[in-house]
Amino acid sequence: MLRFAPSPTGDMHIGNLRVAIFNYIVAKQLNEGLIIRIEDTDKARNIEGKDKEILEILALFSIDYKTVFYQSENIKYHQKMALQLMTQKKAFACFCSDDKLEELKEESIKKGIPFRYDNFCETLSDETVLNTNAPFTVRLKKPDHNIKFKDLLKGEFDYAPFDIDSFIILRQDKSPTYNYACSVDDMLMDISMVIRGEDHISNTPKQIHIRESLGYTKEIKYVHLPIILNAQTGKKMSKRDDASSVKWLIEQGFLPSAIANYLVLMGNKTPKEIFTLEEAISWFDIETISRSGAKFDIDKLRFINRKHIETLDEMRLSKILGFADESIGKLAKLYLEEASTIKEIKEKLDNIFSIKTTLEGFENESNKIKEVLQKAPYFEEYEDLKNYIVEQTQLKGKNLFKPLRYILTGVENGPNITDIYPFIKNYIGEITR
Repeated sequence: MLRFAPSPTGDMHIGNLRVAIFNYIVAKQLNEGLIIRIEDTDKARNIEGKDKEILEILALFSIDYKTVFYQSENIKYHQKMALQLMTQKKAFACFCSDDKLEELKEESIKKGIPFRYDNFCETLSDETVLNTNAPFTVRLKKPDHNIKFKDLLKGEFDYAPFDIDSFIILRQDKSPTYNYACSVDDMLMDISMVIRGEDHISNTPKQIHIRESLGYTKEIKYVHLPIILNAQTGKKMSKRDDASSVKWLIEQGFLPSAIANYLVLMGNKTPKEIFTLEEAISWFDIETISRSGAKFDIDKLRFINRKHIETLDEMRLSKILGFADESIGKLAKLYLEEASTIKEIKEKLDNIFSIKTTLEGFENESNKIKEVLQKAPYFEEYEDLKNYIVEQTQLKGKNLFKPLRYILTGVENGPNITDIYPFIKNYIGEITR
């Protein structure tokens, strides 16, 4: 079983989506189920509705899964197992205040050493703990041996007990901390492989230590994916980068199929550049992903998006644009030389169907042509329409073609009218209203 475990604390960013896509592909390759686990135990940071937004985005990308699970539903198990650890003297109650811990951190900073808990409360007797009427956290005792694991992408890791420390597993309100809830749930859900970002590498030994303390010995395979870098700055993509938000990319008119294509392509050797997610399942190899940060280049995504639009069925493209006419889909593809997204193409179509006044410098000509077009009969061929307008207005040259183009397209430049006309001839009345 694999899992994708987002937190409902903000917009899904491309790093999260890449993790979801890789989990989906590998789950398909291994013929195992995929669980979506909403990690919602940090109530203070949860944003209402973000869980549904995450699921809607997964649906947009056709990422199917076995079930959706909310981590908060497992709190009773988190607490029960913490009590088990305390009973077995593997965990202990910690009464140290936030002020005391902050003081210890300040001392560590002055000494230039990493902060580690001083284990003051670990030695308290059961009687002292029982008679202490104060709020407490629960800490897991640091391991008595090194924690080792192999990352399928990055190789071997080895953490000493000092690196892991005696860390908190239950907060004062008895809600589970991230590492504790995550490791217990991975155990309960029988997770076989964890694919996530490399910012979680330092969490992995703690989670292994938690499961070992609970007597769970099944090995979980790990893959920690490199961070995504901004191609322009070379730095990690941040929330300040619009393109880091999947929601923003969709709103800008990037197709889910193109975004998925690019996220698989980044930092990867693929048999071809343009492909679907389903095609990738047959050849994708998680162990050959680049170990260095993958650069996200919005211009490259625009190129890939254009290619995906080109392959869309014209009727489907038309419906995406708000129509239900194959001709509109064909018209949309005419603009792919100057537009790369659905939003940009939609703007071109909006210009065509907008109410126009007159073209500056050609006011009289515009009025004449518009009046003729409003009364004109239906013409199958553009040449016949043009000849009819010439006959009715006696206009020619730029006095004819510049205002005519403006009235039919809303702009002064673009594809040839002869190329556009076959797809708008049934809409002349609406276009010239």
